[in-house]
Amino acid sequence: MRLDKFIVACGVASRKEAAQAVRRKAVTVNGVLARSADMHIDENSDKITYCGEELEYVKYVWVMMNKPQGVISATEDARGQKTVIDLLPERLQKMGLFPCGRLDGDTTGLMLITNEGELAHRLLSPKRHVDKIYRFTSARRITEAEIALAENGLTLGDGYECLPAHIEADAEGCGGLITLREGKYHQIKRMFGAMDNRITALMRVKFAEIELDTALEPGEWRFLTDVELECLRKH
Repeated sequence: MRLDKFIVACGVASRKEAAQAVRRKAVTVNGVLARSADMHIDENSDKITYCGEELEYVKYVWVMMNKPQGVISATEDARGQKTVIDLLPERLQKMGLFPCGRLDGDTTGLMLITNEGELAHRLLSPKRHVDKIYRFTSARRITEAEIALAENGLTLGDGYECLPAHIEADAEGCGGLITLREGKYHQIKRMFGAMDNRITALMRVKFAEIELDTALEPGEWRFLTDVELECLRKH
C-alpha cells in the first residue's frame, strides 16, 4: 500500500496532509524517515509513525449509531445540513465512512456506518431481503384488517406492491413494531398513508441480526463488537 493511502486509511490526515508531513520529516517507516509519500509499505508488518504517533491499520470499520432526529443519512449535504458522518470524531470522518442504507431525516435509531463497500452492498441488495425492524407510533389505531393487508403485501398509491411486512401492534394499537424485508423510499410512511393513517414517530431498532444498543443516547455511537460483525458477515 502507498504510504499516503495508509495514513489516510488510519484517519489521521488527508493525502495532502500526509505528503506535507513527509516533507517535514514527520513520518517514519520502521524507524527510518520516509523517503516519499508515494513509497510502498507493508500495511500488515511495517511500523509507521506520523508526527510521533505509531499508527494502527484497520482495513474495515463498522460503527453503530443511534441516529437523532433531523440528521441526514449521507456523507455530506449540499444544503449544509448535519450528517451522521459529522457526528463522528474527526479521525473517523477522514476514513471514507458512509451510511449502510438510509433513514429519513425525522426517523431515528439504528444506523450502521462503514467503509466496507462490498459487505454493505450485499446487506442492502434487494435480492437478499435483509429484515429491518422499526418501532412506530401512528395517528390512529391500526386495525387487524390493516395488519393483514400489510402481512399480505400492501399496494401503495403509485401501484408498487410491497413485500409482506409483519406488524406487532401494542395494546392501544397506535404503535408497535413493523418488520420490513425491503427499504423503499419513505416506505412505512407511504404504507400507513395507503391505509388512511399517518406515522407520527419512527425509530429503527434492528438491522439484520444487529439490535440498537439501548445504552446509546441519540447522536452517540460505538464500534460493532467482533460478535456483531461476525453476525453481519454470516447474514
